[in-house]
Amino acid sequence: MKLQNKLQDSNKNISFTKTLFYTGIITCTGLLSGIAIKFLDIYTTNLGNIFSQMSVWIFLCTILAIYSSTPKRAAINVFLFCFGMVSTYYLTAKLTKSVYSSLFLYGWMIFNLFTPFMAFGTWYTLEKGIVSKLIILCIILILFVTAYVLFDKIRISDIVFAILTYIVIIKRQKYYKF
Repeated sequence: MKLQNKLQDSNKNISFTKTLFYTGIITCTGLLSGIAIKFLDIYTTNLGNIFSQMSVWIFLCTILAIYSSTPKRAAINVFLFCFGMVSTYYLTAKLTKSVYSSLFLYGWMIFNLFTPFMAFGTWYTLEKGIVSKLIILCIILILFVTAYVLFDKIRISDIVFAILTYIVIIKRQKYYKF
């Protein structure tokens, strides 16, 4: 918990307006991502398939969480990003009369409800020690388990995103040497 106290102290100079601005940018990025991903699904094969994988979103949400100033900000930022992405994806699907599964819609909604808790925990990978290592291991395991459960196999892109996730977390840990 020492890390959280030090980061909170170092982030006290961030104004409320700046915090709202960052949250607004993250939310807009999520909204635009949902639209972009739906159009990738419609007009491309490979990119649409890659962005349909959970490993991409675990990677992106991990980045959002560990670059947030506090665990609470991580939870808010990741939730708003995912909520924006999911809602505009399915709104775009409806407006373009694209085929989509209600089952996937409900699955993504349930996933979105858990994102604040996952982001809150992910933020603690910035600390050194066994708990941090266990959280990192859980993130990588969840990435592989979701790939296997949802798509019946672990693909090369899942391995690449697992490695990238690990690298990003380790690099961010090194930045916070207290």
